[in-house]
Amino acid sequence: MNRIVLGALAALLFVSAGLFWLQGRAQVEEGIPPPEVADATQALELSKKGGPDELPRADIAGLKGPAPPAATELSREQRRFARYDRNFDSRITRVEMMSSRTDAFRKLDKDGNNLLTFEEWAVATSKRFHTADGNADNSLSPREFATTKPKPKRKTKCRC
Repeated sequence: MNRIVLGALAALLFVSAGLFWLQGRAQVEEGIPPPEVADATQALELSKKGGPDELPRADIAGLKGPAPPAATELSREQRRFARYDRNFDSRITRVEMMSSRTDAFRKLDKDGNNLLTFEEWAVATSKRFHTADGNADNSLSPREFATTKPKPKRKTKCRC
């Protein structure tokens, strides 16, 4: 019981010491007062030249800033390749290709019961990878990866 009471008193003591320490360190800084103008004629000259109440002006006519850098537009296939290439080495390994194929997993589940095993999905993806890997070096170059491009969906014509 004594330890609990002493612990509580020690905690209160530390909190109050911290509050006093923080209050002692807080100081309000005062700004420098503006310079005083000696007479009205000097104040008039200052206002004509752009005194302390007026905003500074600059003549920017004829000035031209630097041109922004040119943006390069990536093709659709380059963007698709970049999504798969996780380590940006311009090669897609088997692991990189399989890591982001969840949509393909959903497409393989024909009956929609979510009972497709990972092994079944991995076999289908592995077959697709080996079909695209023309030189059998266990990585896809951008040209080899382009062969895995999904076929474009046909747009239905409006029967309005």
